[in-house]
Amino acid sequence: MADETDKSVRQAKASRDDRLKSALRENLKRRKLQARERAATAAPSQNDDGSLNEGTAGKSGN
Repeated sequence: MADETDKSVRQAKASRDDRLKSALRENLKRRKLQARERAATAAPSQNDDGSLNEGTAGKSGN
């Protein structure tokens, strides 16, 4: 009987460990994707002529 409870405890721990590993892996993937997206949006875009697109800041309206 003690063997059965030890076995079920080990199976429950293994199951929990597998769930945690999976959750951590998915969390890491999500964080990496978020970091890539932030880096892509933070980088200034370039116009066709190769100049940086800095928006309208510093430009006169004339």
